[in-house]
Amino acid sequence: FSTAGGLLLVLALGFSIYRGKKRSDELLLNILPKKIAEELKAKGQAEAKQIDNVTVLFTDFKGFTAMSERLSPKDLVHDLHECFSAFDAIMEKHGIEKIKTIGDAYMAAGGLPTPNTTHATDVITAACEMRDFIADGKARKVAAGLPFFEVRIGIHTGPVVAGIVGVKKFSYDIWGDTVNTASRMESSGEVGQVNISEATYSLVKDDPRLTFTPRGKVQAKGKGEMEMYFVTASG
Repeated sequence: FSTAGGLLLVLALGFSIYRGKKRSDELLLNILPKKIAEELKAKGQAEAKQIDNVTVLFTDFKGFTAMSERLSPKDLVHDLHECFSAFDAIMEKHGIEKIKTIGDAYMAAGGLPTPNTTHATDVITAACEMRDFIADGKARKVAAGLPFFEVRIGIHTGPVVAGIVGVKKFSYDIWGDTVNTASRMESSGEVGQVNISEATYSLVKDDPRLTFTPRGKVQAKGKGEMEMYFVTASG
């Protein structure tokens, strides 16, 4: 009996350890890209890397401050959670890495941690789906007489440095002028539009599924005048 009991105890402990490890692995994958999580587990660290071609996306909600004055904190967070959860699903669908949220802004990037050749198209397609999701939500809110979000989306392509920062509540992040320029594409855009830079446009201009509206040179804060394009996707 004692042998059987000991065996059961060992099995129970083994199963408990397995469940704990599985849970910790799931949490790690929820925080980091799979490739980075595997490197971190294998080496105890993950080296920062320069990636030459990454497409970075920023979104920002117009009217967020006004909504925060009209909605209870609980309702405001609920609406924001609903939007960001939908954005997360769209990122996963198109193989794009969510980087972080900053208040009511959302940041993601395609072409990392593993470089690929479809990142610009992937990010634009995702951005158009994000815009449509917000537009549908706006229509429902207007019909119900409720306050609503509107979104600006900006995209730029270029090199970034990517890696893990911190030791507590660490995160996978990206740095470089590409990130700053993508942010400027968002702030220089318009509500309900996906605004892309000339660098991104040059990679996707021949894609028959995309339609472009040239904006000419537009003033971007801290960047001077930059060529920009609105883009829509079909199919």
